[in-house]
Amino acid sequence: MSDPAQELIALLDLEYLDVDLFRGAHPESTRQRVYGGQVAAQALVAGARSVPDDFSVHSLHSYFLLPGDYGVPVIYEVERIRDGRSFATRRVMARQHGRPIYYQTLSFQRAEEGFDHQDVMPDVPGPEDGMDLVELMRGGGNEDADALGKEWAALDVRWLGNSRHGLEPDPAHPSQARMWIRVRGEMGDNPLDHLAAFTYASDVSLLGASLAAHPANPASVQMASLDHAVWFHRPFRVDEWWLYDQTSPSASGARGFSIGRVFTQDGTLVASAAQEGLIRPKTR
Repeated sequence: MSDPAQELIALLDLEYLDVDLFRGAHPESTRQRVYGGQVAAQALVAGARSVPDDFSVHSLHSYFLLPGDYGVPVIYEVERIRDGRSFATRRVMARQHGRPIYYQTLSFQRAEEGFDHQDVMPDVPGPEDGMDLVELMRGGGNEDADALGKEWAALDVRWLGNSRHGLEPDPAHPSQARMWIRVRGEMGDNPLDHLAAFTYASDVSLLGASLAAHPANPASVQMASLDHAVWFHRPFRVDEWWLYDQTSPSASGARGFSIGRVFTQDGTLVASAAQEGLIRPKTR
């Protein structure tokens, strides 16, 4: 029997080509463009392989430039921007067919102690009360639901609701969505595997929060990530449940902007993410 967690780790691993040059593979897929979370996670792995072992990534910022092609591998080239005593900075370019398709800038830090505070986790039902996200997409007529269900087989996503269905109205935050996520199976104890797997999962639903305030079926909307940022606050295991608490402060000009807070089940705020993307009604 296959192990989804180990298959995800293998997918996000990279083939070494030369110093700071790597090649990433794809899963089998019938979709037209490569899942953005995969490219972001593989780029993170490429950047992490260029820093000393006592440095850990604390943030990444990125832009999606062109759709990825499943027909050819992605080449990742790392640029060493800065190496300091406490922080290191890397830029990673992902390219296909000789053209950049994605850029990512990462900041790494040596562990140190400091001030500590965090937001309180919202009061929400547990994962057992959520609904399978892919089943919801399938029921909503999303043409990619079957392909995404196969591609995201390593992810267990339990949807709790959004501003139009399941969540209490909040006038201060009119467009919200919440769900529990974990990787199926055991991820092992390599911290980089957990960081990369989280980056992979962080792109699953974030842009969709920008539609939660509108009577629009996501299946009828052209959606594409334009940029993506992640901040890692505290260590956590991605193969244990974490709450993705998503809010969209704004949508305008055919773009939606969403922010996600990530809490473990004990209420610890472990990461934050932000994304802007295209949200345009399909014309066909």
